[in-house]
Amino acid sequence: MTLITPTRREILRLAAMAPAFALPAAVRAQLGVPDAANPAHFRFTLGEARLTILSDGYFSLPTDGLGVNAPRDEVEAFLEQHYLSPEDGYSHTNHLLVELGDARVLVDVGSGSRFMPTTGRLMANIEAAGVDPSGITHVVITHAHPDHIWGIRDDFDEPLFPDAQYFIGQVEHDYWMQDDLVNQVAAEDQQFVVGAVNSITIDGVEWTLLQDGDEVVPGLRVIDTPGHTPGHQSVVLDSGGKQLMALGDAMSHAYTNFAHPDWYNAFDADGDQTVATRKRLLDMAAADRIAVLGYHFPFPGVGHVLREDDSYRFLPALWQFQD
Repeated sequence: MTLITPTRREILRLAAMAPAFALPAAVRAQLGVPDAANPAHFRFTLGEARLTILSDGYFSLPTDGLGVNAPRDEVEAFLEQHYLSPEDGYSHTNHLLVELGDARVLVDVGSGSRFMPTTGRLMANIEAAGVDPSGITHVVITHAHPDHIWGIRDDFDEPLFPDAQYFIGQVEHDYWMQDDLVNQVAAEDQQFVVGAVNSITIDGVEWTLLQDGDEVVPGLRVIDTPGHTPGHQSVVLDSGGKQLMALGDAMSHAYTNFAHPDWYNAFDADGDQTVATRKRLLDMAAADRIAVLGYHFPFPGVGHVLREDDSYRFLPALWQFQD
């Protein structure tokens, strides 16, 4: 029997690898929180437009609401493969501020103090980014879920941006404002109806109701992207021959929505319509090389769509620190 004696270099290499073999995969992949807060805004340009991504915070929900039309073990295996917890989801909240000409357009207003304790940070992060809130001229709401519209007013029930013009889709508005909707939904959804109605009917806000393709300002329009809610709309910026789509929640997961576009989530009002809308957006973004912004994608949520046979991949955009 031949005795194999490892060299000193092999011993050192094995010693360095040992801690990794001893730890579970989930622990190896997880990054810890910082001692101090990370920056909560990110700036870039698109054509002639200046854009800022502003965070409203984050929230965590169980992952059992993801891919509810797929086998649960398959969903969990996919999450683990992508270095994500199979039990706890972590969602960022990425707001788009567009500066184009004299317009300052904010997409969605976040949760305020009425949803989760880890959200409602939009105003603080606007100020930290050096943005004057009084200079915001237009506010566009993609849909009336809590984390997108409940932050429309402050703790004194006054609108956060009293001088801005406010926009929401006609179908979305009419859905939430229909008579006695609160008694037509499941008990667990009633709070969402009440919150949406209270936000839409706030004193001091006059709504402009939008149809598919309507412009908010020149170069910035909305498109109908229903499914997540009946009247969900996404925002398309077109400047200098370049385009970006702020998806809202038409796509809410940077991995499952791309690799498995047929999967829908428990919080999508119409799963089949959500999938049809998602595939249309993915095809459009990949074919026309349109940048996308995902509201719940990892901050800052900006990237591109790569088609791979019958699926897609989200490619985070390359950050540039300065000119």
